Amino acid sequence: MSKKPKGSTADVNSWKKRFWKAYLVVFVFIVLLFTAISSGLLGFMPSFEELENPKSNLASEIISADQELLGKYYIENRSNINYKDLSPNLVNAIIATEDARFEKHSGVDVKALFRVTFGLLTGSNKGGGSTLSQQLAKNLFPRKANRNFFETVFIKLKEWVTAIKLERNYTKEEILAMYFNTVDFGSNSFGIKSAAKTFFNKLPSELTIEESAMLVGMLKAPTFFSPVRNPERAIKRREVVLHQMERYGYISEHAYDSIRVIPLDMSKYRQQDHTSGTATYFREYLRMAMSAKKPHRKNYIDKQAYTEDSLQWVSNPIYGWIEKNPKPDGSKYNLYKDGLRIYTTINSRMQRYAEEAVAEHMGGDIQPAFFRHWKGREEAPFDFPKSQVKAEAHKLLNASMKRSERYRKMKAAGLPEDSIRLAFHTKTPMKVFTWQGERDTIMTPWDSIRYCKFFLQAGLLSVEPQTGFVRAYVGGINYSHFQFDHVKMARRQVGSTFKPFVYTLAMQEGDFSPCTKVANIQYSIDLPEGGRWEPRNSNDYKKGEMVTLKEALANSINWISAFLIKRYSPMAVIKIARKMGVVSPIDPVPSISLGTPDLTLYEMTGAMNTFAAKGVYIEPLFVTRIEDKNGNVLARFMPRQEEAMSEETAFLMLELMKGVVESGTGVRLRYKYGIANPVAGKTGTTQNNSDGWFMGLTPDLVTGVWVGGEDRSIRFRTITLGQGANMALPIWALYMKRIYADPKLKLSQGDFEGPSGPLSVEIDCKKYEELQKQQKSKYSPGDF
Repeated sequence: MSKKPKGSTADVNSWKKRFWKAYLVVFVFIVLLFTAISSGLLGFMPSFEELENPKSNLASEIISADQELLGKYYIENRSNINYKDLSPNLVNAIIATEDARFEKHSGVDVKALFRVTFGLLTGSNKGGGSTLSQQLAKNLFPRKANRNFFETVFIKLKEWVTAIKLERNYTKEEILAMYFNTVDFGSNSFGIKSAAKTFFNKLPSELTIEESAMLVGMLKAPTFFSPVRNPERAIKRREVVLHQMERYGYISEHAYDSIRVIPLDMSKYRQQDHTSGTATYFREYLRMAMSAKKPHRKNYIDKQAYTEDSLQWVSNPIYGWIEKNPKPDGSKYNLYKDGLRIYTTINSRMQRYAEEAVAEHMGGDIQPAFFRHWKGREEAPFDFPKSQVKAEAHKLLNASMKRSERYRKMKAAGLPEDSIRLAFHTKTPMKVFTWQGERDTIMTPWDSIRYCKFFLQAGLLSVEPQTGFVRAYVGGINYSHFQFDHVKMARRQVGSTFKPFVYTLAMQEGDFSPCTKVANIQYSIDLPEGGRWEPRNSNDYKKGEMVTLKEALANSINWISAFLIKRYSPMAVIKIARKMGVVSPIDPVPSISLGTPDLTLYEMTGAMNTFAAKGVYIEPLFVTRIEDKNGNVLARFMPRQEEAMSEETAFLMLELMKGVVESGTGVRLRYKYGIANPVAGKTGTTQNNSDGWFMGLTPDLVTGVWVGGEDRSIRFRTITLGQGANMALPIWALYMKRIYADPKLKLSQGDFEGPSGPLSVEIDCKKYEELQKQQKSKYSPGDF
């Protein structure tokens, strides 16, 4: 049999058959391979549901009443946005740089793959072939580390399949938005929303061409091209992105030449964390409240006054919300991963004004005065007798050492006490607080504790009377360095700010009016345990004369407070305080009429708000609603309300407290700060000037302010400097002046609204005196 000659028709046909058989086998293999990959037979593949709801750590956002982002709780600082929230500059930059044929392919760019393959074979590789859809697949379902070549190829194939699925189920706009939500920009910023806020303090929709180019350029290597760490590299990388945008027609050549030389401006860069930004103390309180497992009742409740069933103050649903409200599947919400949106009552503008007022007064006035006051004194800043100062100061410093994070970590590591103390007396580099900014220094941790003791602290809480909404919350002077919250956590002696509770009884019983006169003389009260209580006045204002109750409260006359509590009893005062939201322990002793109880600023502000709310106690509210990451409302909140007194009593108390500002201890609001509108107020100064208070009430806003040292022995030694009118009142004034100057807030400067019915007593003191001439006064000192 003769052989077929090479090149014959039969030989060509045989070659073609082998080629098509091989082609068919390869084709079938590829089809089966991708079918197996797509169905998950060769390992995990995301389902349609998982593509729709990819697992990622989403930060929970704290949102103000005026829709500003106050802060976040997160493991990864990531928040999602939609395509409409993206600047066109961002879209153009990412397409030009990463996937120029994005609009033309269906997940895998075959043309780009051939280009990459040809480049690898010829050694002229000109970029990668991954589409944005493939990169999104990689971001959504990250590759494992320590893989070999074959695993890498297999994973790449799976990403192709995932990319095609994404293209089939989502629009191009949705894919772009998802991509921008998944990428890491460094500086603890995951996703474009966090990155825009961190690097430029903007929304993604507000980014300019040069800002967009810089952020897109960073995606290649966030740390290497960081504009903060490596600005020169960032500028060169930005230029590459701009060149790509010019190459594909997104910007003109002239625009490219102009924008590429714009200097890098990182003045608004702020790495976001839990200890910086706006409303830091409020955010920490909210975090603790939402995550709490049990109310710490024993720390706040006077159990003699409240039974277990009547502890309504812990009924606020925000307290322990996560523990009390599981997901539909029974698992618990995670504040750091589930992307909750927490809508608060805080007004971002008021919050900013409150923080500015605290900083202006504390940093520019009261703290410099405190330094001057104690300059050259060895025992500073502790006001103890000289024979005791050394031992007492050591006790306070030692207690602070044991509360410090440094001490707790060393103790947890098992270090012996002597080693810990040695470390606290060894110099080390550290950053310390100053009102001019953080300062790098070298000192021992023990000395740093004493250094921090020199700084006076402050707290401010501002509440809207009609709703109970908390509009501003400042728990201290700087959360990074002083994390103790002086709004909710600190219970300090309240001084004369407690006197309105006593006067409320007088107005409520109908026996007195603000114009009723009482003799300003020494009163004494027999004590059950024996002895007599005889308070002293802090000044000689009209000593021995008849004074109206309005004068007495305005000038904080102790003798008149003693007269009233003798008439109504300490327990009666405690009961009215309870109705007004005070829950801290109070001893039923006459001295409470002068302000001996230790209460929180939160309690005092909520209680004073009762007067402006027409006699109704409205529990201060922090959160209005909580949504999940998809915008579904999980919970809504309303404040608890309780009628504490009549409208008339509340109005009469406002008239009394106006006298404090018109002619009493708060008069500097008028002559120094120029606040002329009606204001009801009360100053408070405690024993040895340890605490300074001011409660200021207007028709639309009630604000409490406290100022004092971290320990009660840290104080001014004179009442001129240490009184509430000097320490706390100026913060209120600076805060309100800023609010009144802001036309967007539209805060009323009018007078308080009267009760719905006519008053039963006369509040015009001239008319009242005329009526008294016609009828002998019902009460006189001799009656008691």
